[in-house]
Amino acid sequence: MHESPIAKLIAGVDEAGRGPLAGSVVAAAVILKDDLCIPGLTDSKRLSPGQRQDLEIIIREKALAWSIAEASHQEIDEINILQASLLAMKRAVLKLNHQPQLVLVDGNRLPDLEGFEMQAIIKGDLTEPCISAASILAKEYRDRQMLELDSVYPQYEFARHKGYPTALHRELLKRHGACPVHRMSFRPVREVC
Repeated sequence: MHESPIAKLIAGVDEAGRGPLAGSVVAAAVILKDDLCIPGLTDSKRLSPGQRQDLEIIIREKALAWSIAEASHQEIDEINILQASLLAMKRAVLKLNHQPQLVLVDGNRLPDLEGFEMQAIIKGDLTEPCISAASILAKEYRDRQMLELDSVYPQYEFARHKGYPTALHRELLKRHGACPVHRMSFRPVREVC
């Protein structure tokens, strides 16, 4: 009788919200079961909102483990967006209820996580299903945050642009000035203050 090898727990990690002028940066970590195939997983930016929402439900139901963490707009202003993104990723990995043996991170930088084997993969959200799943969870979570902020600060129309520096957002920033959730360290926000 042969014992089957124990599968290595691999967590995929990605973030959403590095480019926007407002709100937090959000990271997700996902461990998928070895035999789980979720059709349609890819970089969240290549999916329609409806596709992302459908996949988010499947990922949350079927993943072995998943978590979401963030770094606030204040933290972004204090330590810069790159460091805040890495901090959110670290928090997401540490929140998992299973400790992974390997952490695959989208991009070319790794969070400061002692005791974890890690690998950075450029465009990993296109090639690694666990990173694609993390990309989708992070994007959906952050988009919902921006919808909530839209109801608090309707004059900025966050629901339309999700905080990204679109022409509309820049125009509204000039008209109304910055609100408490804008990232003051970002040039377009600094320029109106």
